[in-house]
Amino acid sequence: MRHLIIVTVLWAFSFSLIGEYLAGKVDSDFAVLLRVLIAAAVFLPFTVWRGLPARLVAGFWLAGALQFGVTYLCLYRSFSVLTVPEVLLFTVLTPIYVTLLDDALARRFNRWALLAAAVAVGGGIIIRFQPLEGEYLTGFLLLQLANATFAAGQVLCRRLLQQYPVSQPLHRFFGHFFLGALLLALPSYLIFGNPERLPHTAMQWGVLVYMGLFATALGMYWWVKGSTRVSAGTLAIMNELHVPAGLLVNVLIWNRDADLPRLALGGTVILASLWVNRWGRQRLPAPAAS
Repeated sequence: MRHLIIVTVLWAFSFSLIGEYLAGKVDSDFAVLLRVLIAAAVFLPFTVWRGLPARLVAGFWLAGALQFGVTYLCLYRSFSVLTVPEVLLFTVLTPIYVTLLDDALARRFNRWALLAAAVAVGGGIIIRFQPLEGEYLTGFLLLQLANATFAAGQVLCRRLLQQYPVSQPLHRFFGHFFLGALLLALPSYLIFGNPERLPHTAMQWGVLVYMGLFATALGMYWWVKGSTRVSAGTLAIMNELHVPAGLLVNVLIWNRDADLPRLALGGTVILASLWVNRWGRQRLPAPAAS
């Protein structure tokens, strides 16, 4: 759990940093590509190329392409048609995708995990809901694709690590994850990128380096590692904590207005969803002895 909490704190800065320094100023495809390249450079020196199950390696390439490639290309594009509050609002559905995908892969239906995820989504909506203005359908669809692929990557990595235990520690093969992300990030920049919109200030370069090293490299590594140590329901709920955490960052650092009573109420609901998930797990029948 502590890995997921640390990453939530790291990622709490991401929405504000993108909105403040990158959105509309730096080419989104370049921003994603640079983050992937920095993260890949961190892990490739440690990467093992032989002796790993082929399905594990292929699965990590696929997860990287989904969870960072598709997700972040869609996320950055959404900022061109949505405000930061709308982006936060449309990301609250991620826990539902995590729960449904994990159940689908396990060929089961855990109503308690789904209920806990729904409660967490309710908390996120309490915090972030406001009337939507302008054309937002494109942004909504982009973020639902981002939510679904981000959830799919998490669930896939979690299940791969459970099904293919290896003697090598995670950091020795996590570079494959970012190589998978490069399969999409590099062609996307070459096809759609705008070289005239590269970073032009030290702050913009600094934000991208920070996000590449911490939010991307260490963040994704710790998130995947932490996902194997909690239930799918808890993992789904942790995907919702970025909403109150992100708002706190805005209040404490950028002094943005926030409805503190709504923030407190929504945060309480999200924390209550953890109790719902734990209580539901205790009520599930024990696995049959083999």
